[in-house]
Amino acid sequence: QVQIVESGGGLVQFGGSLRLSCAASGSGFGTLTMGWHRQAPGQQRELVALIYSNGATKYADSVKGRFTISRGSDKNTIYLQMTGLKPEDTAVYYCNAALASMYWGQGTQVTVSS
Repeated sequence: QVQIVESGGGLVQFGGSLRLSCAASGSGFGTLTMGWHRQAPGQQRELVALIYSNGATKYADSVKGRFTISRGSDKNTIYLQMTGLKPEDTAVYYCNAALASMYWGQGTQVTVSS
């Protein structure tokens, strides 16, 4: 069983920054491939960024150069540093971890005001 807990969302002005955190806890697994997805009202959930178990990263085109995904010293804690935020980044951000199944957190709201 894996538990995913996110934190760090909030309200920020256009051009501002936020850092999201996510911790995956449980037992019986090593370094996980983890990621962030987001879902805006009326939209499908979309990939924002992934960090693979080997450390490689992948980003959506819309966030390249603005967002950075990283892994903490606790190998299954990840961060999403978001800079240059835009109103179109407003969404609920979900952390996930990939094992045999996909595990999701409860989501954290990010709102960017114009």
